[in-house]
Amino acid sequence: MKEIYIQVITPSDNAALAGIIRNALTEFGANKPGTVFYDDTTDKLFTLFQTPGSTYFVAHRHQQILGGAGIFPSAGLPAGVCELVKMYLHPEARGLGLGKQLIEQCLRTAKNMGYTKIYLETMPELRRAVAVYEQFGFLHLNGPMGNTGHFGCDVWMIRNL
Repeated sequence: MKEIYIQVITPSDNAALAGIIRNALTEFGANKPGTVFYDDTTDKLFTLFQTPGSTYFVAHRHQQILGGAGIFPSAGLPAGVCELVKMYLHPEARGLGLGKQLIEQCLRTAKNMGYTKIYLETMPELRRAVAVYEQFGFLHLNGPMGNTGHFGCDVWMIRNL
């Protein structure tokens, strides 16, 4: 059996990733306005992650995309802070430790890029993800940082790198 491998996003990954993101949000009842479900960049992730200070990692197995996660210098964040973004997995990929691998890759990369903190926004509907972020040392904030435009997210967290 071929192992799971993680690589940087390519243009051919866009459609599969958009499907994984929107299907996951629908599955957990989080397909609401103010989330990436309605964000047009969800269909153009490769282009979005050409932004300086960003990167996106895609997990593959048997030439199937299993999910991804990235870091992004979201508008309005303080200097030295990036955002952990678009962390979603195909249902078949859950429970394999892949989410943790993607988060670790993002944390290492953010630190290597010179960031000192990493921020994220999520929703209570994604409580399993919130628990994983807590295990990684993310702390809850009382409100959002920056101007992500994702007003549908009401869980905000940050972690030192």
